[in-house]
Amino acid sequence: MRNGKCTKLIKGKVKKNGEVLARTCGTPQGGVVSPCLANLFMHYAFDLWMTRMHPDLPWCRYADDGLVHCQNEQQAEALKVEPGSRLAACGLQMHPTKTKIVYCKDQRRRGTYPNVAFDFLGYQFRPRRVANTQRDEFFCGYTPAVSPTALKSMRATIKSLNIPRQTPGTLAEIARQLNPLLRGWIAYYGRYSRSALSTLADYVNQKLRAWIRRKFKRFQSHKTRASLFLRKLARENPGLFVHGKAFGTTTFT
Repeated sequence: MRNGKCTKLIKGKVKKNGEVLARTCGTPQGGVVSPCLANLFMHYAFDLWMTRMHPDLPWCRYADDGLVHCQNEQQAEALKVEPGSRLAACGLQMHPTKTKIVYCKDQRRRGTYPNVAFDFLGYQFRPRRVANTQRDEFFCGYTPAVSPTALKSMRATIKSLNIPRQTPGTLAEIARQLNPLLRGWIAYYGRYSRSALSTLADYVNQKLRAWIRRKFKRFQSHKTRASLFLRKLARENPGLFVHGKAFGTTTFT
């Protein structure tokens, strides 16, 4: 069962005209101390309760997002109700749509259920085709990879840099903007199923190719030649872009 995000029932409010209403409880969103206090409260409201009431069930929590692993559907259905009552008693409520039961379908668990995937900490867990290197064959595993939502957010960040319009600059200057972002994303999301990040590498290369076509007149009407030029640069300067090191120069197409 997935314990969805929890929200405080009573919050302070700022009107459109800037008038601040008096706060009678809670902490301001974005405040420095708010995450610390929220974690302390969730430790009391959820962590200690799970340890006391369900010591046999594995679970995890990060901030207000958590997972509980159940042995069967009946247990999951019951546990979907119990934490709700506990959190309500503490002035919290479970998210009505993000709280759901998910079936971890794989090679051994072959049942049919409506929900077989969930997102957690930027990863999406779902059934995937996994390679068994020892037997040189594939099987169905329940594994994590970067989530579509996280990929969309990363593409939006790359788009906001407006790389194709930076023609007065150089590729080295663009690399200094991109590499810290790419290095962090690859280090975090590339830990599991790194190949799922290849679409992000393709998107970055599209922006770089667009920059080349705007920068150099000889490539304006030649997308393929611009791609080959970008691949040649990546081969001659392997450390220029982080994603070239991670995925090889074949991604520069």
